[in-house]
Amino acid sequence: SVSFLSDDTEDATVNKIALWLCTFTLSVAVCAVLLLPMSILSNEVLLTFPQSYYMQWLNGSLIRGLWNLVFLFSNLSLVFLMPFAYFFTESEGFAGSKKGVMARVYEAVVLLLLLALLVLGIVWVASALLHDNMARKSLYDLWEYYLPYLYSGISLFGVLLLLLCTPFGLSRMFSVTGSLLVKPRVSLTHTHTLRVVICCCHVSIFCPSAEARTKASPWQRNLGYPLAMLMLLALTVMCVLMVCFNVLELLLDETAMPRGMEDPHLGMASFSMFGSLGAAVQVVLIFYLMVSSVVGFYSSPLFTTLLPRAQDTNLTQIIANCVSLLILSSALPVFSRTLGITRFDLLGDFGRYNWLGNFYIVFMYNMLFAGLTSASLIKTVTWAVQRELIRAFG
Repeated sequence: SVSFLSDDTEDATVNKIALWLCTFTLSVAVCAVLLLPMSILSNEVLLTFPQSYYMQWLNGSLIRGLWNLVFLFSNLSLVFLMPFAYFFTESEGFAGSKKGVMARVYEAVVLLLLLALLVLGIVWVASALLHDNMARKSLYDLWEYYLPYLYSGISLFGVLLLLLCTPFGLSRMFSVTGSLLVKPRVSLTHTHTLRVVICCCHVSIFCPSAEARTKASPWQRNLGYPLAMLMLLALTVMCVLMVCFNVLELLLDETAMPRGMEDPHLGMASFSMFGSLGAAVQVVLIFYLMVSSVVGFYSSPLFTTLLPRAQDTNLTQIIANCVSLLILSSALPVFSRTLGITRFDLLGDFGRYNWLGNFYIVFMYNMLFAGLTSASLIKTVTWAVQRELIRAFG
């Protein structure tokens, strides 16, 4: 019984440490999501109060430092902390060694070092093949060249993942929002144009419970649902239009390409041609795209098994969710600037990706996003119209 008790205590300690690492990783993911909106809002605040003594602390040096810190901790979490947490929870100590938490630490560290050697070897070979130059050997080059090159590949994967998940998530947002609200009692046979548009935009997952329908006020039933659907439709159409406008800019003006800046020049000019109102719209769209990407990610058949469930999510799934959310959130600044959602160029080490300077990659990315989003939205509307017509005419 003493042995079982010690094993339970050891497992509890291991799980607690792994959860601490997961919490830190999720904190970095939240910071990565807030990074771009807060930078845009900071610029607008400095434009509004250019001579304010209380705003002197808000400057380009501070913002640039925050971007580099988030970049550093994203690297640290993806390359070291999360793999260590997984190996730590799965390890039992080397055969013949004394059991305990430290034995698991030693095994996890050894496995992590072996994995790091394997990954760095792959990166070394890939960089030598792609750039056709001699391999670099110093430790300084490992930190300044290979790790950023590795993270550039991870970020490219995250941006491609956003390209697949976000258009699907934008169409699913109508379903998710509709499932949380009480629908108005309408019939397509005698309804006006506004309600027809609302019905067309809705694809329900499940109907609200009878209790929710009973407690819902007429305002919630007849006003809240249509306004929510119209707002989602307006945000989605606005995203598509901004991406289409960015495609035209890419064809006509080379300055539309995303470029990293050493100095953000905060407080000099607004990042939107519409001033503070346009900047506020950019912030709303960035958050909307992030929420849509998460909805699309967990709605995808490939990742539905990762969806957390109350009291039924093991630690391996928690680690996988943390890694997925960090990849999505750390790719959000690159994603938003590549699509032209904001004119705020990438700061710090986020602007070091080589593929951002390739016109064909950026152009095709914008075209694919606009096409996939439009196709998903049209498909959603078409199915919704068919469902409502069948329901109306029996």
